[in-house]
Amino acid sequence: MTSKERVVRNFIQNRGRVAFRKMMAMFEAQESGQEIAKILGVTRERVRQWRNTFGQTYTMYQPYPEVLAVAKRFENPTRVGFSPTRTLKELRDE
Repeated sequence: MTSKERVVRNFIQNRGRVAFRKMMAMFEAQESGQEIAKILGVTRERVRQWRNTFGQTYTMYQPYPEVLAVAKRFENPTRVGFSPTRTLKELRDE
């Protein structure tokens, strides 16, 4: 298991799938680290570390394949991947 896989597994086990999906959606929407930190109750530095561990930012945020693979193992079987049609407000309200 790579360090990226270990970090995402620990994140999901400690904070839950919903928090992981919210955070990934915020990364993809290029929300600020301050906004994400406030929602998750962590520091901006921790958000920066997660952002760098879970993916890369080009024009848009792209999660690493191994991060998605581990996250998919924790997903509900009826729901696969992230929903691009859901708004950030809907994700935050979960």
